[in-house]
Amino acid sequence: MKKLIQNKHFYYMLLIDAALVAASYICAYLLRYEGQLPDFEWRRIIHILPYLVAMKLLCFTLFGLYRGMWRYTSLEDMKNVLKATVVSSLILVLAVLYIYHFRGYSRAAFIIDWLLTLLFVGGVRIGVRLALTNNIGTFWLLAKKGKQDKRLLIIGAGAAGEKAVREILENPGLKLHPLGFLDDDPIKQGKAIHGVAVIGKVEDIGTLPEDFDEILIAIPSARGEQMRRIVRFCEGTGKRFRTMPSIGELIDGKVSVKALREVRIEDILGREEVHLERELLRVSYEGKRILITGAGGSIGSELVRQVCQFHPAGVGLLDFSEFNLFQIEMTQRQYFPHIPVETYLTDIRDPAAVRITMESFRPEVVFHAAAYKHVPLQELHPRETIYNNVAGTRNLASTAIAAGVERFVLVSTDKAVRPTNVMGAAKRVAEMYLASLTGHSMTCFVSVRFGNVLGSSGSVVPIFQQQISQGKPVTVTHPEVTRYFMSIPEAAQLILQAGAMGQGGEIFILDMGKPVKIVDMAREVIRLHGLEPDRDIPIEYIGLRPGEKLYEELITVGEGIMPTSHEKIKVIKGGQGDFKLLNDQITALITVADSYNDKAIKEKLHGIVPEYTPQ
Repeated sequence: MKKLIQNKHFYYMLLIDAALVAASYICAYLLRYEGQLPDFEWRRIIHILPYLVAMKLLCFTLFGLYRGMWRYTSLEDMKNVLKATVVSSLILVLAVLYIYHFRGYSRAAFIIDWLLTLLFVGGVRIGVRLALTNNIGTFWLLAKKGKQDKRLLIIGAGAAGEKAVREILENPGLKLHPLGFLDDDPIKQGKAIHGVAVIGKVEDIGTLPEDFDEILIAIPSARGEQMRRIVRFCEGTGKRFRTMPSIGELIDGKVSVKALREVRIEDILGREEVHLERELLRVSYEGKRILITGAGGSIGSELVRQVCQFHPAGVGLLDFSEFNLFQIEMTQRQYFPHIPVETYLTDIRDPAAVRITMESFRPEVVFHAAAYKHVPLQELHPRETIYNNVAGTRNLASTAIAAGVERFVLVSTDKAVRPTNVMGAAKRVAEMYLASLTGHSMTCFVSVRFGNVLGSSGSVVPIFQQQISQGKPVTVTHPEVTRYFMSIPEAAQLILQAGAMGQGGEIFILDMGKPVKIVDMAREVIRLHGLEPDRDIPIEYIGLRPGEKLYEELITVGEGIMPTSHEKIKVIKGGQGDFKLLNDQITALITVADSYNDKAIKEKLHGIVPEYTPQ
C-alpha cells in the first residue's frame, strides 16, 4: 500500500475513476428522469456525491484496481472491477436505506448507477488496453517510430511473430520498426497482426518493393530442411538475419525479442526435441546422491544441469581441472542453490584418491564422463589414454562396487565401434570391462554410446569459426569424411534416459540421425558468417589425421541391436565376458603402458579388442 501511495500514476487513476464515478451517478439520474431533473434533485446529488465518490474509490482500492497497469488489463482485472462495483453499490444502497429509508431517492437510479459505473470504469480500462495493444495503438506507435529505427522484416506470422511485434511496439527502446511479415501459409496472406501486414511468402524476400535493415526468423519450431531453406533466402539478401531461441531454450516458453541470437549450425542441422520419460527419470534420480566425473567438461557440466532438474539429494562434482571444477560449481550454486553440492579435485587415475572420494560422498548413482577424447593427441600419447580411459574407469568401477553404488553409467563413443585409434579402442575396453562386472556385484553397470557433440571442446565448429574470424582458410581433413552430430543438451538428456533404463551390462546407442559431411558443415558455417565458401573463404583439405576414420559407426555388424521403449535409444545386449580374463588383460595392458612403448601398447590393445586396427 505504501508503494502504491508513492506512485504518481495511482493519483492519475484515482482522478479518472473519481470523474467516471461522478459521471455515472449523474447520468443515472438523468436517465431515470429523462433528462428533466428538478432543482431539489440536483441539490441532493451534489450533497451525496463526495461521499459516494470517496466510498467507491476506497472499494476500488481494496479490490486491487490500482495495482495493475491499464495497458495490460486482463479478464482477472475485469472480475475485480465487477466485484468492486457490486460491493460499492450495495454499500451505497444500505447506507441510503439506513439513513434516509429511501425517502426521496429513486431505487431505479441506483441500479442504473451500478450498470454505468461498471460500464465506465471497466470500459476505460479495456479501451486503454485496446488502444495500446491493438490497431488504434499500433498505428499510433508505428507512426511514433523514429526514422533511425531499424526496419525489421519478420519471417513467420505465427505465435512467436505476434509476440515479437507486440514486444517491439510496447518497447520503443528496442529501436525496431516492424516492416511486415513473410509467411508461406496462404490463409495469412494479406492479413495483419497488430497493424503489421503479411506482405508475401518467404520466397518473395528478394523482390520486396520496400527496403529493410534486418531479418527476424520467428519460427522457433523450425528444424532441418525448413530452416536451411529460410536461411538460403535470407543469405541472398545480404542483410543480417537472426532467429528466436527454440521454445526449449526459453524459460516457460516465453519468447522475447531481447533473446534474439544469430542462427547457429545446430538450427541448420535440425535435431528434433528430445522427449524424456520424466516419471522414470524422477524415480531414478530424485532424492539420490549423484556423482558426475568430468563434471567440468562439455557433457559433464550439462549432465549436472539436467540431473539437478530432478531434485537429487546431492550432487558430487569430480574433475581434474581446477578451473573447470570451479566454473561448474559456481553455475550449480547459482541455478540450483537448494541442491547440496560437493566438489572433488580428483585424478581418476589415482586409486587411493578415487576410493577416498567414494567413501566421502557415498553416491548412489555415478555418471562417468571423465575421459581423454582428442583422437590425434591420444595417438601420440597412448600411455596417458590407457591410464585415464581404462585404468581410471576400472578404479571408479571397483570403488563404486565397494561403496554400494546402485547405478554406474559410462559415457562412451561411436569411436569404440571397430576402432582405428587408441581412444576408440580404450573406450571399447572400458565398455567390455563394465559389461563383465554384471553378475559380480549389486551395482548396475551400463554404457551409453553416441557420436560427436556440437559445441563441445575440440568440436570442429568452434575451430571453423576461429579460422573464419581470422580470415584464414577453413581446413577439412577429407572431402568425403562424415560424422554423426547432436547437441550437448540432447546428448545429456538421452544419457540420463538410458541410464535410468539399464538393467545391467547393456550398451545403449543414441539415435544420431543422418551422418553429416564435414565439408558441408564447413560451408554452412561460412555462410552463417555472411560469407561465400570458396569465394570469400577457401576450404582446404589437409588429409586424415592419425587415427581418424572417414565414416563413424554406432554398431558393429552382429552386435544384435534392439529397440527400447524410447524412440531415440537402442540397446545392445551382448555377452558379459569373462571378468577374470578381462581384468588380467587390463592389468597387463597397464604394465605395458608403463614401458612407454607405443607400439607394444597398441598391440596389447589389439589383443583385447581384435577388431581394433592400429595405424
